[in-house]
Amino acid sequence: MSTGVRCLVEIDESSAVVRLTGVLDAGAADTVRDALLARLSDRPGPVVVDVTGLRFADPAVRGVFAEVRREVADWPAADLLLCDPRVTGPDPVGAAVAGVPAWSTLDGALAAVAETPLAAVLTAELTPTVGAAREARELVTTGCERWGVPTLADPACIAVTEMVNNVVAHAHTPMTVRLAPHEDNTLHLAVRDHSSRRPTFAGLSPPDRVGGRGLLLIDTVTRRWGSSAVPDGKVVWCVLHPDDEVG
Repeated sequence: MSTGVRCLVEIDESSAVVRLTGVLDAGAADTVRDALLARLSDRPGPVVVDVTGLRFADPAVRGVFAEVRREVADWPAADLLLCDPRVTGPDPVGAAVAGVPAWSTLDGALAAVAETPLAAVLTAELTPTVGAAREARELVTTGCERWGVPTLADPACIAVTEMVNNVVAHAHTPMTVRLAPHEDNTLHLAVRDHSSRRPTFAGLSPPDRVGGRGLLLIDTVTRRWGSSAVPDGKVVWCVLHPDDEVG
């Protein structure tokens, strides 16, 4: 449970629900954003934000929910939904509030979450040791075989190896490796660590430079990739598609 000005953030550890009560104003928006990103980085699956007991000091502050949803759009098995009795539209279809799917009842929002195939998510908690990359590759290979995208195993293993090795070499923290398929036939992969140091990619390295090519490899084998800051670290993610040729 955390507070930001007059807004109370209450996280239900037993479900996908995060309740916001009180008044959400510009001063509380960053606190809400951080709390939601932390929750989404710590557990797979969509999060339902219940704003039934929340008052908005300014309509513009609603934008924090769309901001969070855009940030996690390429994370594996992550999304943000709203429960807001002020929306119009019949459950369970839902409506959209500033680009975020919204339901007028909590039951309607949770029913939408229940439709997400969380069985199609693989997660591993790894320590920053030499063998971490091998364990991550085994997880990726298992997922690609299970979800019928075997051609993605090699590029995904290259990407996850570099992502994990970056944690081992630079972050030195425990990490969470997570991957999930998406309905558009892409594979979403992420490594979450507890260091605020963000990866930077400046393009091709000079030929006489030793090292520094890990991000180039990730950029080469993935459709897109990036990183997201979370309160106690970061999430480095990438998206792969079977139609992309690596070579």
